[in-house]
Amino acid sequence: MIQNPALKADLSGEAAAATINHSLALIHRLQELLRHGNASDATLRVRPVGSDEVKVFHAHQLLLALQSEAFASLLHNQSVVTLHEPADSAALFEKFIRYLYCGEISILLHQAIPMHRLASKYRVATLQRGVAEYMKGHLASESSQGHVVGWYHYAVKVGDAALQESCLQFLAWNLSAVMASAEWATVSAELLALLLERSDLVLQSELELYNAVEEWVGHQQPEGPVAEKLLRSIRYPMIPPSHLFHLQTQSAALGRHYGALQDLLFQAFQFHSASPIHFAKYYDLNCSMFLPRNYLSSAWGSQWVISNPARDDRSTSFQTQLGPSNHDTSKRVTWNVLFSPRWLPVSLRPVYSDSVSGAIQSVRIEDGRPRLVITPAMTSSDFAGVSFQKTVLVGVRQQGRLFVKHAYSFHQSSEEVADFLAHADLQKRTSEYLVDNALHLHLIVKPVYHSLIKVKK
Repeated sequence: MIQNPALKADLSGEAAAATINHSLALIHRLQELLRHGNASDATLRVRPVGSDEVKVFHAHQLLLALQSEAFASLLHNQSVVTLHEPADSAALFEKFIRYLYCGEISILLHQAIPMHRLASKYRVATLQRGVAEYMKGHLASESSQGHVVGWYHYAVKVGDAALQESCLQFLAWNLSAVMASAEWATVSAELLALLLERSDLVLQSELELYNAVEEWVGHQQPEGPVAEKLLRSIRYPMIPPSHLFHLQTQSAALGRHYGALQDLLFQAFQFHSASPIHFAKYYDLNCSMFLPRNYLSSAWGSQWVISNPARDDRSTSFQTQLGPSNHDTSKRVTWNVLFSPRWLPVSLRPVYSDSVSGAIQSVRIEDGRPRLVITPAMTSSDFAGVSFQKTVLVGVRQQGRLFVKHAYSFHQSSEEVADFLAHADLQKRTSEYLVDNALHLHLIVKPVYHSLIKVKK
């Protein structure tokens, strides 16, 4: 088969050369070689653990050894080997061997772990990397029982730090959906502790998180110290005092572990009873307990759906409460927002010169990059002792569901974040950042308090 167009001609002036490509036919013949076992010199007997059933594969040592150092070693002095595999891996062994012959494989979500396990065991690095990339690219795919928690635990077990971090980030940014699913019951105590340490969790409120942790504790029945460590990771000052009073009387977990949580509850009530600036004179506010997470409720921010975002600049405004303290809940702050799809940094703007040759520096519209600025509509003495961190969540749709795919945090402008929508390509309707040709953002404003005293450690 001669490829077109132009037959990949050699334009050097001598006889034209062309590439003749029969690789597909070769792959087909290799598959036939495996299917029929012609000229086989190796026999693989695959037995699922706990079963007497054996599946036999007639293979070829040269092809196995080319792809796998493990098979090269196994078949060095023998031609028949028995391989004991977990049932889920044994069920995929034919697919695995076929990959060694043709370099191609198709897998489903529930097959990712057993296939990665086979690739790791037999040291097939290309397949190992390919399955790991598949897993990182399908975290948001829909499955009946959920799969990200299981993939995280597997990544920890095999030491895949990149997959582990990808799973952890996805869980943190989509925690409300995870807590409402059957997957929540499969979260380990170690994973839950890691999630509770994070300030970038995306959820409706801290109360929602407390309720989910209480449900997890009731279902898993961990030892007392484990349960108390998890419950102490809740940021009680972020829960309104009316809800704290309710928890004190209605929460079974709080009643059971009240002695270990009493100091945190007392501190939370003190925080709500005084102004933050007065509270900061006596307590250290530079700790995670007083830092809000990414709450989706209207008190903390607003959704903003921008249709045809590449068209022109857009603006909007929204209000948030001044801070989480009950002292500030009635105080509102108005925020003005400007989005520019093609903003040019100073370094790329036209430069005018007296010389004719360099009158104007050529600037293309593609050189611009998206930019978002959030500023308060007014200044106030209430802002004393507090700065505001802005977080922008970008939602994407996969299989009909909206997930948080990206999150950016800054103090005033996205210029502070080098990669803000850097790969969005908003000009294309097929961009993964667009849902029905619209950019789905959620804007969150988090007050960050500053201590007015140096607290002794």
